[in-house]
Amino acid sequence: MSMSADRPTYVIVGGVAGGMSAATRLRRLDEHARIVVVERSGYVSFANCGLPYHVGGVIEERSALLLQTPASLGARFGLEVRVLTSAEAIDTDRQVISLRDLESGASEEVGYDALVLSPGARPVRPPIPGIERALSLRDIEDTDAMVAALGPDVTSAVVVGGGFIGVEMTENLVHRGLQVALVEALDQVMAPLDPEMVAPVHRAIRAAGVDLRLGTSVTAIGSRHVELADGSTLPADLVIAAIGVRPDTSLAAAAGLRIGERGGIAVDKQLRTSAPNVYAVGDAVEKVDGLSGESTLVPLANTANLQGRRVADVISGLAVSDRPVLGTAIVGVMGLQVAATGWNEKRLRAAGRAYRAIHTHPASHATYYPGASGMSLKLLVDPETDAILGAQGVGRDGIDKRIDVIATAVAGGLTASGLAELELAYAPQFGSAKDPVNLLGHIASNLRAEVSRSIQWHELDAALADGAVLIDVRGPSEVRRGSIPGAVTIPLDELRGRLDELPSAATPLVVTCAVGVRGHTAARLLEQRGWADVRNLSGGYATWRAGTGLARQPPLRNRTEMGLS
Repeated sequence: MSMSADRPTYVIVGGVAGGMSAATRLRRLDEHARIVVVERSGYVSFANCGLPYHVGGVIEERSALLLQTPASLGARFGLEVRVLTSAEAIDTDRQVISLRDLESGASEEVGYDALVLSPGARPVRPPIPGIERALSLRDIEDTDAMVAALGPDVTSAVVVGGGFIGVEMTENLVHRGLQVALVEALDQVMAPLDPEMVAPVHRAIRAAGVDLRLGTSVTAIGSRHVELADGSTLPADLVIAAIGVRPDTSLAAAAGLRIGERGGIAVDKQLRTSAPNVYAVGDAVEKVDGLSGESTLVPLANTANLQGRRVADVISGLAVSDRPVLGTAIVGVMGLQVAATGWNEKRLRAAGRAYRAIHTHPASHATYYPGASGMSLKLLVDPETDAILGAQGVGRDGIDKRIDVIATAVAGGLTASGLAELELAYAPQFGSAKDPVNLLGHIASNLRAEVSRSIQWHELDAALADGAVLIDVRGPSEVRRGSIPGAVTIPLDELRGRLDELPSAATPLVVTCAVGVRGHTAARLLEQRGWADVRNLSGGYATWRAGTGLARQPPLRNRTEMGLS
């Protein structure tokens, strides 16, 4: 039902990323339409990803977060923006939406030719005694409340939840000079990372003075403290709940729209809901996983922005569809860049999906140029098709561009081995002639062609128990700083002259070094000298130490100590 043959009416519920992208794109495609944007809060266009940094004082001016106002949107785009207005109900048969002014209480009905729902996601608030004292961060009003709560008598804070928002809030409260504790019910923060990849994140958080409590939960919140499941208490003048978010589907569900199996609004490839002329975008909707094709929830701003643009295109009659998602994300944590795309190893194993893992520890740029820093990268590959299944990166510099390149490769259908062929920008202050992404591709190519074989840190104990012998080809000074017990230590440059110290050629060997590079060279040497079963420890001692959380004593040094003589 058209409200007007000459001037259609489009109503958008919710501003910020998805809603405002839809509204402004609609205007650029249709100068004559009436476009109404309804926003429950007092601010319709703001940088929500910047909110924690204003709380922390990194972004000093609150005005920097406010991108557009109702007046500026009206002047530039001719939008009818209504803030402090609640969408109360949708009548999908009549194609009208009921609105209520939160200041005056006045209600009205607005007819629509197309309705776009962009309500976002709401913070999870578990039924913990005292939870009403915990603050959450979703909009400008929440930000103002947090800033106001940070009075001169506030010296301690507890952040509940170690996801993206939780670690960002932790960092920013440390920046404000508070004594901060971070409580996470799982045994690690940043769930998209695998255990060996998150180890440096834990170290950085603790090095910043944060009391990191893993594997426990908050059971009660008092007036100046919190109680944990392990029986301990923490001082807490301020409590931040950052446990996660869930899609805000209340309006959609009340209108009878279909809610998907993951709890988000169900939409098709054109972002249509189950009701005619009603669309939905952003954090409230279920997306299609780029690897499995299954429904998933990915609350990310770039996806919301793109969906807002796409839904405007669909409404305007353009032939477009929504894209699958990889969940590509990055966060800053105490000077580290932490990023991921696609699936992690935990998820692949839980799904019973075959994969190959590759670990590297390259420098952010050429080491001879000042300022290079180390990084940890992990690539997950389908062993049959060579398809890229996921990647993770942690480091102080250059992680963003490496994960972005890999995410782009996945979107373009490039294989893991194909990463070696990428022509990437190089100068010594920006990268290396063989970029870390290229290096991942070379390793993937070697493994695919069976030029080399690898073993993972969590597979090592089983291999040694089955009779494999561990060969450490690092130098003596490296070994003295820590190593894996049970290894024969022969520096790589001495290996050719000391082959008689190794067990028989029928014995399976695992080779390790610092990060895997020398281990690969040693493995190639040994295979060509007659040892038939040689595997390189992926990522070397660095990955093993991160994964196990251990730094053990120097290994056995000779054949007699190993019982081989």
